[in-house]
Amino acid sequence: MEAVLTGLGRTSIDLVRQLGGYARLAGRAVTASFGRWPRRRVLLEQAIRVGNESLPVVLTTGIFTGMVLAVQSYSQFKRVELQSLVGAVVGLSMTRELGPVLTGLMLAGRVGAAMAAELGTMKVTEQIDALEAMATDPVRYLVLPRFLACLLLTPLLTALVDVIGCLGAYFVTVDILGVDRHFYIQNALEWVFPWAIISGLLKAAVFGGIIAVVCCYKGLHAEAGAEGVGKATTQAVVASCILILLSDFMLTVLMY
Repeated sequence: MEAVLTGLGRTSIDLVRQLGGYARLAGRAVTASFGRWPRRRVLLEQAIRVGNESLPVVLTTGIFTGMVLAVQSYSQFKRVELQSLVGAVVGLSMTRELGPVLTGLMLAGRVGAAMAAELGTMKVTEQIDALEAMATDPVRYLVLPRFLACLLLTPLLTALVDVIGCLGAYFVTVDILGVDRHFYIQNALEWVFPWAIISGLLKAAVFGGIIAVVCCYKGLHAEAGAEGVGKATTQAVVASCILILLSDFMLTVLMY
């Protein structure tokens, strides 16, 4: 029993230490963003990695999520003859919750893992030590471009996911299941109010910041060796996904 309590205590202390490290790195990244930004070429490179190269994954996720949600909603609403409300349900679900959350989770697995592995490799090969020896701040040089790319492009990707998800749901509901087009669009426009869209994009920005901070932190603190880099990459993805879900709950409570 004592050994179990000791293990839980160590785990709790390590968790608090890591959360403090995330907060400290986030503060340094935000502070650095008010200064001189990285060169345009560096920002563009990270923007392509986060945005352009992630499009196939997030758009595929979005369209099939919208289609599945439409089928499930239709099967339930058909029992009470309210099939025309499928558009409202899909629109609200995609813009408020599913769009930002699924985009964040997909980016954590695709982009976040790459960030952690890249910075972890630089850590174990002492490239980061070389930057510090040349009086170059690793946060401004390495973390800031990734932080800005995730912060700015995650909402944009989320907006695309929302649109493609709603289009997929429209195709399934109207063209396949035969719901009246006019009432479908009317209910969707009536119930999907602007704050639902704005709140989802705000969530996406927070999720993007979480991905960048957590994955960069894990990479910068990777242990030596290939095993250390792999461990840091796995921990980065898991921690990012957990924090995205936790912050989604907290933001939903605050916003609604």
